[in-house]
Amino acid sequence: MTEHIGIVSCSPEGAALCYRTICIEAADIMGKHAFPEITMHGFSFKDYVQYLDVKDWEGVAGLMLSSAEKLAKTGAAFAICPDNTIHQPFDMIIKNSPIPWLHIAEEVAAEAVRQGYTRLGILGTRSLMEGPVYSTRLAAVGIEQKLPASKDRERINHIIFDQLVEGRFLSETRDYFNEVIEALKKDGCDAVVLGCTEIPLLMTEGKSTLPMLDSTRILARAALNKATGTILA
Repeated sequence: MTEHIGIVSCSPEGAALCYRTICIEAADIMGKHAFPEITMHGFSFKDYVQYLDVKDWEGVAGLMLSSAEKLAKTGAAFAICPDNTIHQPFDMIIKNSPIPWLHIAEEVAAEAVRQGYTRLGILGTRSLMEGPVYSTRLAAVGIEQKLPASKDRERINHIIFDQLVEGRFLSETRDYFNEVIEALKKDGCDAVVLGCTEIPLLMTEGKSTLPMLDSTRILARAALNKATGTILA
């Protein structure tokens, strides 16, 4: 019997990609057209942005916990959130959540270890890149992180909020991301983390000069693993 997956949605594009990945890739485990029971709950993205703009992490945590409580009432056995930035108050959330969670950065770190990477470039919102979400989880498994230059962190942040979360994926933006990734490669990185769950919709396979760790799909596969008890290749 498979477990019921709860998805805490923040921005729509990332949540949709996570849901779609679970549904499509489950067929390899469960058979054609089959996937685990899934319930998604999300507040308006604007509700999150108002807290993110002032770095009110308690406010962010409150929204996530409210979603978890709703998911628990539907029978979800555990929760995932396909949004990297709002994992910052994770310790606050997990202490008060009615159901357990998978942590997106922990799942990415585990995949990086599996693939033998030692220095990862991090791409995401400015809060994500400069915050503790990845630095602490990667350090715990002996992996070094590198960030883009400050001016690039600011530009990437604007691109995420002004383009990607609105479903705008432009060729010139893809070219710019490739320039940033190339700079990370020159800085000794052996892979790059797509730490905004919309970036995988911009940077598809073969469009990067470094291997990409797609946090959205890695989390989705981890949820499938937990729900079905099957380790995905």
